[in-house]
Amino acid sequence: MKDQTLDTMSSDELWILHEKVRQILSTRMKAEKHQLERRLALIMERNKGNEKQRRPYPKVYPKYRNPERPSETWSGRGRQPHWVIAQLGSGKKVKDLLIAQTH
Repeated sequence: MKDQTLDTMSSDELWILHEKVRQILSTRMKAEKHQLERRLALIMERNKGNEKQRRPYPKVYPKYRNPERPSETWSGRGRQPHWVIAQLGSGKKVKDLLIAQTH
């Protein structure tokens, strides 16, 4: 292709050139992808031991009990369950729902 320009090439010659370029690009892209995947694997391997461990939290025991359905309890953390909202709406106070402490 030294003396020829693309304008003077026939359609068949251009197509053959296109196929060669496509094949070369495909091979190079696969090689680059493989190299990047190896580098990523090395980085992941190095960072494997650097993960922070979450500290253990103590078990949270129920603090409140539904007087109508004693199996329904709430620890007092997070959103109030529907039964707590209903009890408060009926005029009870949160301290009325407390589970008796036995020490």
